[in-house]
Amino acid sequence: MIDRPPVPVTVLTGFLGSGKSTVIGRLLRDPALARTAVIVNEYGEVPIDHALVRAAEENLVTLNSGCLCCTLRGDLVETLGDLIARRAKAEIPDFNRVLVETTGLADPAPILHTLMSEPLLVRHFRLDGIVTTIDAVHGLSQIERHPEAVKQAAVADRLLLTKGDLVDAARLAALTARLGDLNPAARPIRVDHGDVAAAAILDAGLFDPARKTADVRGWLREEAYAATSADGHAHHHDHGAGPAHDGNHGDAVDSFCLFFDAPLEWDDVAAWLDLLASLRGDGLLRMKGILDIRGEERPVVIHGVQHLFHPPALLDAWPDDDRRSRIVFITRDLDRAVVTQTLAAIRGGG
Repeated sequence: MIDRPPVPVTVLTGFLGSGKSTVIGRLLRDPALARTAVIVNEYGEVPIDHALVRAAEENLVTLNSGCLCCTLRGDLVETLGDLIARRAKAEIPDFNRVLVETTGLADPAPILHTLMSEPLLVRHFRLDGIVTTIDAVHGLSQIERHPEAVKQAAVADRLLLTKGDLVDAARLAALTARLGDLNPAARPIRVDHGDVAAAAILDAGLFDPARKTADVRGWLREEAYAATSADGHAHHHDHGAGPAHDGNHGDAVDSFCLFFDAPLEWDDVAAWLDLLASLRGDGLLRMKGILDIRGEERPVVIHGVQHLFHPPALLDAWPDDDRRSRIVFITRDLDRAVVTQTLAAIRGGG
């Protein structure tokens, strides 16, 4: 049997009432998402009745868009594994993309862990991106009151601002600024009545399967972190996301980028990340980086979510003439000083 390329998986998350169901209903009508397997939680409210063609079984339906829709009632590994097995047997229509919807109170980290660590899923799937819907009416108060809303926004690759037509420009600007503090690299996209093109949320990951190349700039976006702070030049440049806001759950979330001019030793990096994950993994919401490792001509890409780090990937070439190591962090209750001091201690203060 010929091995097929891994299927890209988009995770759609967002707080209660933020419009995930409306967005999915709109996306299913986009030709770019034909042949997509849509996995919804059993408590989801995805409006698919209008699109039903037939019920293949109790929790799997075929939509007239060419998509499959099934209900996640148990383990994600079992659900995705079943889809792969049944596709191989031609028991279900072929699919080339997966969209997973979480519940409104979900912490997306366990889903990301599963996609990044389970051997079966790593073989057949790849995480393409995390898309979070943000309610323009209630988004600010949800971020202030609910840590789940903070984490959903902080880990996103794309932020969809819903219900923007129901608020004035000042409130929308305040929400956009707050999201910029939490997650500078994710550009907010305004979505009215769920109307968003699939192209706006797809291919948010590192690799473009069509071109077989790595979109490091689009994936890392380190310039977004640098643009929000004053520069400081020492052995590395530490760019932060600006001052914290007192009095809400988002206060403890920090986002920053570290730059290293000289090549790094891989053993130092591995020990550093292992220590951070072991001791402070709960606060390491997301980490991405491209590294110049001593003795290696090609760049090394690293990616982590809390306690778990994806195996490092070696790219074919550097994306441009900038050979500095760049690592972006989004943390909670984990100060950047702790991150940098931990590395300095491992390197012997170097």
